[in-house]
Amino acid sequence: MNALERKIMEQGVVVGKDILKVDMFLNHQIDVELIRQMGEDFYAYFRNKPINKVLTVEASGIAIACFTALKFGVPAVFAKKGYHKNVGSNVYSAEVFSFTKGISYRITVMKDYLTKDDHVLFVDDFLANGAAAEGIMQIISQAGATLEGIGIAIEKGFQPGGEKLRERGIDLYSLAIVDQMEEGKITLREHEQ
Repeated sequence: MNALERKIMEQGVVVGKDILKVDMFLNHQIDVELIRQMGEDFYAYFRNKPINKVLTVEASGIAIACFTALKFGVPAVFAKKGYHKNVGSNVYSAEVFSFTKGISYRITVMKDYLTKDDHVLFVDDFLANGAAAEGIMQIISQAGATLEGIGIAIEKGFQPGGEKLRERGIDLYSLAIVDQMEEGKITLREHEQ
């Protein structure tokens, strides 16, 4: 069991059948040592790919992206949510539906920070239905860049996002896969990767 899986089992809180609260260490209060280890894990898995950018979506993925980018020695870039007057139309954009919030929003990346020469690793805190990943892949495609892989902290294996991405041949590496959440109990998948 890796450090993230231990934290999930010790501190994760199940809300209903499909929400896992990990805000006490991952996406509100941040366990910096844990995030550092996650960056090292993503680096160890993807190190043989020509990654020159680590991309994420604000806000929960930023810390993970920073520690991962630090290990690769490359910039971390994050897609901003919503409209921002100071960037104008010099952006790539996509519409994303948030499973957690139940709303759609626009994500944007300035064209200055993503080009056809970039080899991108997308990292994020959760993967459920794959909407954020789909939006990021649209932006990467608009830029003419290359997606080298996707690194996810926690994949909800009982939702279709991971399966859909793997079926498309995308190199997806999840540090923890939750197979089931029932009556407050979390079941993690044994490591295949």
